[in-house]
Amino acid sequence: MKSKISWVCQECGYESAKFLGKCPECGEWNTLREFKIQSSKIKTSEFAISQKDKTKTAKKISEISYLEKNRISTGFAEADGVLGGGMVPGSVTLLAGDPGIGKSTLLLQIALNLSSSKLKTRQAHIENDALKDAEVAYKNFRVHNAEKVSFSKKKAGGANVHSENFESFPHPVLYISGEESEEQIKMRAQRIGGGNNENLYIASLNDTDRACEIIGELMSSFVIVDSIQTMESEKLSGLSGSVGQVRYGGMAFIKTAKTLNIPTVLVGHVTKEGMVAGPMVLSHMVDTLLFFEGEKFTQTRILRSLKNRFGPVDEVGIFKMDEKGLSEVKDIESLFITEGNSKTPGSVLTVTMEGTRPFLVEIQALCVFSKLPIPRRVASGIDSRRLELLIAVLQKQAKLPIETMDIFVNIAGGLKLSDPASDLAVCLSIFSSFKNLPLWGLVAVSEVGLLGELRNTSFFEKRVKEAQKMGFKKILSAKSHRSLQAVLKDLI
Repeated sequence: MKSKISWVCQECGYESAKFLGKCPECGEWNTLREFKIQSSKIKTSEFAISQKDKTKTAKKISEISYLEKNRISTGFAEADGVLGGGMVPGSVTLLAGDPGIGKSTLLLQIALNLSSSKLKTRQAHIENDALKDAEVAYKNFRVHNAEKVSFSKKKAGGANVHSENFESFPHPVLYISGEESEEQIKMRAQRIGGGNNENLYIASLNDTDRACEIIGELMSSFVIVDSIQTMESEKLSGLSGSVGQVRYGGMAFIKTAKTLNIPTVLVGHVTKEGMVAGPMVLSHMVDTLLFFEGEKFTQTRILRSLKNRFGPVDEVGIFKMDEKGLSEVKDIESLFITEGNSKTPGSVLTVTMEGTRPFLVEIQALCVFSKLPIPRRVASGIDSRRLELLIAVLQKQAKLPIETMDIFVNIAGGLKLSDPASDLAVCLSIFSSFKNLPLWGLVAVSEVGLLGELRNTSFFEKRVKEAQKMGFKKILSAKSHRSLQAVLKDLI
C-alpha cells in the first residue's frame, strides 16, 4: 500500500489534498507543509491490541455494561480532587502553564509518589473485549517477568533502560523529556528528595516514534511527556512545535495510552495570550485539560481543570512552591489573609468560591491624593475594568468624592479573582482607605449592580458557613442590606 500525502497548514492545521500557496482557513501564505501518512503502524509493544479484526457494530445503550474504573492516586489530594478522584487508566491529560511556573516539578513529584508506592491494583473493571484483551496481555507480561525473563538493556535516546525484575517493582513510571537531560532531571529529583528512586525511568529524547516504542517495551503504569511541543517524527516534515508535528505526536501518544491502558500526561506550552500552543484540536483530543497558574514571584500555585471527561471542571488545587518543590496547602486562608491587619484601614475580607471550595480572601485598597490630571486606577488580582466600574458606582451612587484620588487594589497572596461576590468587599476596602476607617472583623459577600443595589450570589450558605467557621460573625450581603448606600451609612 502506497503512502498518502496530505498538506497541512502550520498555522491553523487546515488539511488539503494538494499544495496551496495561501491557506483558505487562516489566510496565511506559504504555510502548507507536506504530511506523509505511512501505511505501516507504530509498534507500541508485542502485547499491543489490534482493533481491526474486531467486529464493530452498534449496541443499545441498555445492553452496554458499565463499571467505574479504578483510579490511581497522584499522591496529592489537591491534584486528585481536580482530576475527579485520581487518574483513570488509559486517560490522556494535557497540562499547560507559563514557563517556570512549576509544571515539570509537579509532574516529577507525582512520578516519584507513584513509583515509590505500591500499586494497589492494576486490574480495571472490564467494559469491553478490547480492555479485557489488554488486561490479559498485561497479566501475561507480569507472569513473563515473574519468571525472571528480563528485558535486555536498551538505549532510550541516551538513557539506559536497565533490565529489572518488574515483579519486585510493581509500579514503574516513565518520564520522557525533550527539554532536559537526564542529569538535569536527576538534579531536580535530588533537590526534592527522590534522587535514589529505583522505579522511576528517565528517557531524554524527542523522537515521537521511539518514545512510543519505549512505552510499550517498559509497560509502565504512568507516563509523562515533557513536552509535546519538543517531540518530532521523521515521518513528517517540519520542525518540532509545528502544527503537523504536534498533531502527529498527540495522536501517537493518545493511541499508545488507549491501547496499553496507561495514564499519560502531556506537558503543553502556552502562547502569550495564555492559550495552549499548537493546534486547537490537541485540546479536543485529550481527556483532561489542566492549567497550572500563579505569579512567578509568589509561592501560590493553582491547578485548574478546564476539561475533564472523568470528573468535574470546576475544582481547583492549591499548592505552595518552596525550595523543596511543591507542597499542598491545607490551611488555605493562611495564604490569602495577612495577620496583624485588624487596625489597618483599607483591608476587607470576602469569601470566594474556587470550584466547590469556599475560602476567605483579603482585599486591600489604597487611596492617595493624585497630582496627575487623570488619576491612576491600578488593579492586581482583579479585572481593571471591573475596578473602574465599581469606582464609578461609588462616585455616582454612594457620593464618595474619589475622582481626584489614585486608587490601588490588590488581592493578597497573588490570587486572581473573577468572582462577582467580591464586588462589595472591593467597594468597602476603597471606602475604608478613603475614610481611614478600619473594617477588620467583617466579611462582605455580594455583587454590586450599576444602580448600587446588592445582588445575591451563588453558594451563599456555604460562604457564610466558611466565614463563621473562621470566627467571623458580621457578614454584609444582600441578605442584610439592599444597597451599597445602606451599607456605607451603617459603617459611618
